[in-house]
Amino acid sequence: MKWWTNPKVAIIWTIARIWLGIQWIEGGWHKVVDGFDATGFIQGAIAKAAGENPAVQGWYAAFLENIALPNGDIFSVLVAYGEVLVGLGLIFGVATIPALIAGAFMNFNFLMAGTVSTNPILFTTAVILLFAGKGSYYWGVDRYAIPYVKELLNRSKNLANTH
Repeated sequence: MKWWTNPKVAIIWTIARIWLGIQWIEGGWHKVVDGFDATGFIQGAIAKAAGENPAVQGWYAAFLENIALPNGDIFSVLVAYGEVLVGLGLIFGVATIPALIAGAFMNFNFLMAGTVSTNPILFTTAVILLFAGKGSYYWGVDRYAIPYVKELLNRSKNLANTH
């Protein structure tokens, strides 16, 4: 057993995972409940691509202007519900690795859009938890769900091979 998957060390990863999940719930819940329109954020990010020292790279501003902005409704839903789903996954340790990847991806995009805020801290925490691997969900639903799903997949694979 690697030291970072040790059950005692996994307590630290669990605390960090739950804290990160709470941050995502706090960020996304009001967007889901009150409604969220990402177009203002997207337009603000595009504006940050101008000037002598732009905070947003030109290629990313082009992506925002040509893909994200015309599809603002879709991006609004993806961000609001994505934040809540990432938070729930992390709090309960369900689909932990996909939730960490999705959360880190959102943080990366917020950073690319010129929004620093807590994004570097959240991104770094997600990356550390990704490196912790199984230790990040030792105290979570995935500890039991992943072996169960693997067992089901192996059974169905074996059934398919016998026919």
